[in-house]
Amino acid sequence: MTIGRFSLRRRDYDFPPFRPPSEAESLLLRATRGCPWNRCTFCSMYKTMRFEIRGLEEIQADIALARSLYSEKVRNVFIGDSNSLVIRTEIWLKILDSLFSSFPTIERVTSYARAKTIAKKPLEDLIKIRQAGLTRLHVGLETGDRNLLKEVEKGATPEEMVEAGRKAKEAGFEYSLYVLLGIGGDEKWEQHARGTAEVLNQIDPHFIRVRTFIPQPNSPLFEALMKGRFQSATVETILKETDLLLHGLCVTSRFLSDHISNLVPLHGKLPEEKEGMIRMIEDALREIKGNSVLREDMEMRRHLTNL
Repeated sequence: MTIGRFSLRRRDYDFPPFRPPSEAESLLLRATRGCPWNRCTFCSMYKTMRFEIRGLEEIQADIALARSLYSEKVRNVFIGDSNSLVIRTEIWLKILDSLFSSFPTIERVTSYARAKTIAKKPLEDLIKIRQAGLTRLHVGLETGDRNLLKEVEKGATPEEMVEAGRKAKEAGFEYSLYVLLGIGGDEKWEQHARGTAEVLNQIDPHFIRVRTFIPQPNSPLFEALMKGRFQSATVETILKETDLLLHGLCVTSRFLSDHISNLVPLHGKLPEEKEGMIRMIEDALREIKGNSVLREDMEMRRHLTNL
């Protein structure tokens, strides 16, 4: 349960401002503030915030406050902000020990992480953190195409993305990767889909979560869009890109379209449900040609500037 879910916005509790949709029922615990990288051109999060690691005593005080509010009710915990894996391993172990001591009923603890950070962290440290109770890592792949990764200043190569994913899985983590549909605009959708499928096939993450890219105010790509330097992908392009991506996947992942920005509600286990999801996309491509209401609904999703 999120503390904010019941409007208990205590001034002495520091809430992470962002969380994955799949963590809607989780207790939110803030271990860092902001993003240590903070250069991705598609991202508007944390742009006005200086990155810092919260003190252990601060974090433990929030855990104690959460305990006083929720007692044994907590099952899942999400630890923010954007890349808390940069915290030293010995501090991570103390945070997790405090969490499990306070909430013995916890079943899952998750956090955002950068692929570059995972790739650099010693495997033995990752194993220690996993064994202490951090169960799932949410990581932004965005695209597997080398050129697009450079263009959006992701700060990692396809090889580093693959190394991080394999390393996290070897350490025992559930691995949840995010893909930005449409990040290549209307021109580079094919290279985006093919490059992304290639990286995903090498990692075979537990979860593939797709998001339709919607340029957000206060991000460099939004400014590029306003100045005509970036052309957003059309509805047809995004659907064709998703179709090509699915065709190219040879994984055992769960494919999830769990965000309001997405055009088609795709949810399925690969490879078993792959053909059914492909049919849904191809049906949508055919239907929007003659269904103005469906097209309008999909077009409206491209103007969500408060996600």
